[in-house]
Amino acid sequence: METLMEEEEYNWREVVLPSLIPVVPAPELDRETGERRRGRDIIVAVDHGPNSKHAFDWAVTHLCRLADTVHLVHAVSSFKNEIVYEMTQALMEKLAVEAFEVAMVRAKARIVEGDAGKAICKEAERLKPAAVVMGTRGRSLIQRSLSRLSPILHSPPVKGTFMIYIVPKVNISASCWAVLHPQS
Repeated sequence: METLMEEEEYNWREVVLPSLIPVVPAPELDRETGERRRGRDIIVAVDHGPNSKHAFDWAVTHLCRLADTVHLVHAVSSFKNEIVYEMTQALMEKLAVEAFEVAMVRAKARIVEGDAGKAICKEAERLKPAAVVMGTRGRSLIQRSLSRLSPILHSPPVKGTFMIYIVPKVNISASCWAVLHPQS
């Protein structure tokens, strides 16, 4: 069985991030091996929802380390809507500053036009990241996993391997209820 390659236009815009983020110096030499430490590329799919913010916070707190680069990716249906574009640019600037303040990592941002799943695939193909992190968009774990991963899993294979992290937003009150009132 042969994989059909979809040739479609891939439009994107780089987001110029604020200059108040200091330039991170080149990685220093590792003490044990004497080699330069290389940073990893980590893609975080972002939108304006709380689940996306939770996934970003999780990635910055638990996954990122010095010398890594966080690539923020947001998909829009059309670049013609300037209001959406400007709001997305402001969100990415805010997240880039937060990534530097929390984990001292560099951030790059890109707004892409089209379907979110396909945009993430294209970015993963371009960057060959160590990880792709995305939120859950408020559906059940199985529904959101299958719907977000479907374009990624059914696309032609990306050279290199990477981990896909789907970070669910945990409802603390429900979790506490389950712990306090276990079923008999």
